[in-house]
Amino acid sequence: MARPRSFDEADVIRAAAELFASRTYDGTSIDDLVAHLGVHRNSLYKTFGSKRGLYLAALRWSLEHDIAPLAERVAAGEGPLDALRESLTAPDAGAGLDLLLLAAAERAPEDAEVASLVTEGFAALDRAAATPVRADSSAGGDALATALTAAILGLRLRARSGTGATALDAAGAALAHLLDRP
Repeated sequence: MARPRSFDEADVIRAAAELFASRTYDGTSIDDLVAHLGVHRNSLYKTFGSKRGLYLAALRWSLEHDIAPLAERVAAGEGPLDALRESLTAPDAGAGLDLLLLAAAERAPEDAEVASLVTEGFAALDRAAATPVRADSSAGGDALATALTAAILGLRLRARSGTGATALDAAGAALAHLLDRP
């Protein structure tokens, strides 16, 4: 008879998503996962099949638990300015956007399944941004929503690369000013 699992799979996936968001797929070894997650190597392989299997589970988890709730809050905004503010200041936006961004840059070009998940995440953000964009009669529809998603991800990338909060706030304010114009 097999031994029962001594770990909560959802907790492991969430923690793996955070680790991959901070260190990338290629920058995270199985040893890193074992040490960070507190799960034996054999248990990881038995449960997820491979590092890639855990990565896909983590990316799916992030889309469901980070990106989807963020998208809902962005869609509930009263205009593009609210959508921008929400996406840049939401406390849970960071890791989810980071993982999506890193997956797009690192894994999506080589892995069709990751590319599909990244496309799904971008589409959710685009749809969410389109809702407040359409509510603002001066805005330009779907193209502006896609541009807003790209700006959000670009500002997130700048934050990861060391751009200070003051500079990011100024960039966000400048973008918000442009979005607020008739």
